Amino acid sequence: MRGLSTVAALVSLAVLAAGCTIEDEPTKAEAGAGSIEKIDALDGVTITVGSKEFDEQLVLGQIAILTLQAAGADPVDQTNITGTDAVRQSLVTGQIDLYWEYTGTAWVSFLKQTERVTDPEQLFDKVKTLDAENDVTWWARAPGNDTYAIAANRAAAEEHGVTTISDYAELAKSNPEAASTCMGPEFNSRDDGLPGLTAMYGFTLPDAQRHEVNDAVVYTEVGSGKTCDFGSVASTDGRIPAQDLIVLEDDKSFFPIYNPAITIRTELATKYPGLEDVFTPIAEALDDKTLLALNEQVSVEGAAPEKVAADWLRDKGFIG
Repeated sequence: MRGLSTVAALVSLAVLAAGCTIEDEPTKAEAGAGSIEKIDALDGVTITVGSKEFDEQLVLGQIAILTLQAAGADPVDQTNITGTDAVRQSLVTGQIDLYWEYTGTAWVSFLKQTERVTDPEQLFDKVKTLDAENDVTWWARAPGNDTYAIAANRAAAEEHGVTTISDYAELAKSNPEAASTCMGPEFNSRDDGLPGLTAMYGFTLPDAQRHEVNDAVVYTEVGSGKTCDFGSVASTDGRIPAQDLIVLEDDKSFFPIYNPAITIRTELATKYPGLEDVFTPIAEALDDKTLLALNEQVSVEGAAPEKVAADWLRDKGFIG
């Protein structure tokens, strides 16, 4: 799930263009033998893996790197790119070869679709079909849904009787100060973020009650209740339980479904079709509970994404 200012996006792309091509040195991570079988055609092939900058994406990026390595490729680590738009541009311009993207993000932000699709498989099929026109191939989606959500400070939610986003909208109208909300930059501007949310739920959040902060800061700010009692969060983020936050029910089903899936340049997908079979069981194992646990290890416990990815792949038997 989860643009970026034009300037920031151009800077990120310029950095990629200057020093990060498919010929770069491969990552130093290592994956031993497991259920993933070597693909002879991948021997010596460099494949550049990208990701966005937040913890879940960093873990997913490392999962992709280790998977490619186990399959016999020489993956290049170009993860941790700032901003959704920058990563997508890196893919469609060939500066990276693949990364995990979210179905809802593609549907709303890239494909500019306004139809509300509530069935995960139907949304995936529609995204896959439309994005093929952009020479982007989607492989199996994970069942985990890293959707946007509105979370609340537990004490404040109980004080104001807020359990749903409709309750939050009514609070914003009747007592705006009590609805003070922290949010990441993308949520503040994206159609699948605050602009669309306020339109569907029929409320306006005054500028004074709208606090734009780094996404990672939202959780602690809402948890402490010092700056705001509500915030935009990712539903599979491990900091939600760590900060004892309450996730409000999206009772009008505004937020799209955000199932992660490998997106890969169609040229590469066509050249190495066996790779899809390698990634399919991995994607199928990434449910909500798994994503939450992986994220918590990084976001709360401070573990390195590389270690979290490797431990999970070994625990599932994908690598040795």
